[in-house]
Amino acid sequence: MTGPIRPREIDHLVLRVRDPEAMLAFYVGVLGCAVERRRDDIGLIQLRAGRSLIDLVPVDGKLGRAGGAAPGPEGRNLDHLCLRVDPFDGAAILAFLRERGAAPGEIATRFGAEGEGPSIYVADPEGNTVELKGPPAAATQPEA
Repeated sequence: MTGPIRPREIDHLVLRVRDPEAMLAFYVGVLGCAVERRRDDIGLIQLRAGRSLIDLVPVDGKLGRAGGAAPGPEGRNLDHLCLRVDPFDGAAILAFLRERGAAPGEIATRFGAEGEGPSIYVADPEGNTVELKGPPAAATQPEA
């Protein structure tokens, strides 16, 4: 049975953060997102990631204080987020991340919204895992 809700893609996700400047440096300077909107009065920084948004909410801001304790190794608020990367040059991405002090994992084939394809895991400055996903192999694309 299908109802009126038919998800198409991720619109946005929200990360509660301890150090917004370090997170901005990573998401903008390393992963290539752009600042879309900033509301310092309530503690909200919205980053453009293609058609989606990543919201950074400092835990010491108005919105952040409403969410409880800060995220950390024993209290993560997200398993991982996945950014579809196009074009995907795995070797170049690994080199780029390493040059900027990140410690990416190896390229592995993983399943995603478009099928199986290459991906790389890397942690942001506060320990959130970001998956950088390449295009699917033609034979593994899910049926429409």
